[in-house]
Amino acid sequence: MDISHIISSLNEPQRLAVTSEADRLLVLAGAGSGKTRVLVHRIAWLIQAENHSPFEILAVTFTNKAAAEMRYRIEDLLNIPVSGMWVGTFHGLAHRLLRTHWQDAKLPQSFQILDSDDQLRLIKRIMKEQGIDDARIPPKQVQWYINHCKDEGRRADHIEEFDMIAKWQLQIYHSYEDACQRGGMVDFAELLLRAHELWLHNPKLLKHYQERFRHILVDEFQDTNTIQNAWLQLLTTGTTNKMTIVGDDDQSIYGWRGARIEHIQEFDRDFPNADIIRLEQNYRSTGVILAAANSVIRKNESRLGKELWTEASDGDLITVYAAFNELDEARFVAEQIQNWVDDGNSRSEVAILYRSNAQSRVMEEALLRCSIPYRIYGGLRFFDRAEIKNAMSYLRLVEYRNDDTAFERVVNVPPRGIGNRTVEKVREVARDEGSSLWSAAMKVAEEKLLPARAANAIKDFVALINLLDESTQGLALSEQAEHVIESSTLLAHHKNEKGEKGQTRVENLKELVSACQQFGSEVELEGDQSLLSAFVDHAVLESGEGQADEFEDSVQLMTLHSAKGLEFPTVFMVGVEQGLFPSRMSIESLDKIEEERRLCYVGITRAMKHLTICYAESRRLYGKETLNRPSQFLREIPKETMQEVRVNTSVVRPTTFTAGGTNESSVTEHDGVFYEIGQQVRHSTFGEGYILNCEGSGPRARIEVNFDLEGNKWLMAQYAKLEIL
Repeated sequence: MDISHIISSLNEPQRLAVTSEADRLLVLAGAGSGKTRVLVHRIAWLIQAENHSPFEILAVTFTNKAAAEMRYRIEDLLNIPVSGMWVGTFHGLAHRLLRTHWQDAKLPQSFQILDSDDQLRLIKRIMKEQGIDDARIPPKQVQWYINHCKDEGRRADHIEEFDMIAKWQLQIYHSYEDACQRGGMVDFAELLLRAHELWLHNPKLLKHYQERFRHILVDEFQDTNTIQNAWLQLLTTGTTNKMTIVGDDDQSIYGWRGARIEHIQEFDRDFPNADIIRLEQNYRSTGVILAAANSVIRKNESRLGKELWTEASDGDLITVYAAFNELDEARFVAEQIQNWVDDGNSRSEVAILYRSNAQSRVMEEALLRCSIPYRIYGGLRFFDRAEIKNAMSYLRLVEYRNDDTAFERVVNVPPRGIGNRTVEKVREVARDEGSSLWSAAMKVAEEKLLPARAANAIKDFVALINLLDESTQGLALSEQAEHVIESSTLLAHHKNEKGEKGQTRVENLKELVSACQQFGSEVELEGDQSLLSAFVDHAVLESGEGQADEFEDSVQLMTLHSAKGLEFPTVFMVGVEQGLFPSRMSIESLDKIEEERRLCYVGITRAMKHLTICYAESRRLYGKETLNRPSQFLREIPKETMQEVRVNTSVVRPTTFTAGGTNESSVTEHDGVFYEIGQQVRHSTFGEGYILNCEGSGPRARIEVNFDLEGNKWLMAQYAKLEIL
């Protein structure tokens, strides 16, 4: 069979990675080096050149979008259907395992997945039942605690806490586990933990999958957390199956949410004799942009090491703009974007990247003033919208009556006279009986445990759900959704809303029916799972990714974390100031400053042709105004790759990064030492900073210094003993 189409378009390192016979292979793929191409072509090689069955291959990615793209490209390359292949996210594949082996996993066959909002709602209910004041412990903090414990592979029974707050959190974790087990519910973190335990406690089942998956491929390995890595090690350690991981330690930027960079850095320790192939040829950015990125990331000590290069031209120099303040910075960016558009370019080719979400406000205002359409990347997606979550909760109740979170969400939506006291009575009965809210509601209605009006309202709600179930039997999925949306009166409720918001919600509900039509024609069911149950699971898994919808030709605004994996012809990195980027909290920690530097590397390598870096000499943020100096990362970029632009947008000099943004400086002298505005100095108590102002000379000389950690201070020169750096 001719396999030239699989490898002919690859460069030599890519070809080596695709055709490798190594049992353990680490492909260290730099930004823009074609890692997805390598993964896809390696899978194609295994199937077509080495005659492996598609069902012997397990490929793990981190987003549904990446998994869908991989499936599409494999199918396009091989011209064979791949719908049955195990290609998906960690959560999606874990979910598939649990659906297939629900009994071994000690789950009901119709278990439900909790999204983040439903999980938080359940935690709030448990805290209220236990009399724990959410003013002392925020429910979101408890949610983070539970998810973090699960990501680390720890059940509540495995933990001992001594701090009072931690003890309360552990107490809630115990009750939360009980409630989920009783209600047949799993959250996102539980999917991975339960799948790991499924294999850990069932050696025969583990052996089956170890022998089935002859090749395991993992994308973005640097982003794996503890339980994900344990999941992979369990599947591969001591077996004959082969493992290929693809990743980039220089792009590990999610330590704050559990990612462990040491998993990729210590891969050859965990898997001895592993082969390492570096992909260093970049197909995205110009030579100047890559030179800047290489120079910055080279400052990190704990890295595996690689050097990006390109056959493309050097391109334009990086533009640096020193703004007076955040308003000037936003004005400059908006004007540059307008010039870009006036030259016949697309707005969607432009991205504005920032370290903190709070920075977007001023940028948005400037874009609005210039009538430049924009969107915040990472806004609410379709399945996260309130009206869609309400409709999905009705569908979940139709499918599975004991879904407490769905019950609580829509028991009085649209309003039907069921108030908080009524719902609290239902909760009380559920606690006493150890039952679901649905069972408690029927008991309350039948035994008249509430005043007649409230009892009748509960009875009517129960009857409505039962009727929806009966009347949708035998209907297509889209017809079920349409019937539930109309008969629940959700559609009529939003039609009665005035203004654009109500109309938008009506359109969204109608679009849900279209989503059901598309899903019904594409899905492959697991076992006895119904189409409605599969769609409910699909909606929860999709909403967990939290990515924004696509809009027509608009500038993209996003955090640097959100930008990973994307690319744009023109990129603006704003707020590149010490204390903001890198953040003030990271400056004292080597590990944190290195992760911030990796984040800078990610930001720089998003740019394909044009990169502009901005910093403001003063900035009002979080209600406080600060005087700033350029980020240390900016000073780590070679000066020959940059040009500085002033207010009139013409280049006036090479970059010097003085605090005042000018070559004309005030000077003062004491005891033969000359101090001037813009100098970097060190104080024995206050640390490092920049001189902002000078007054007098000799013994009366006073100096104002902006210290990194202490802010602005006036000092007497004769006593300060400042060291000029």
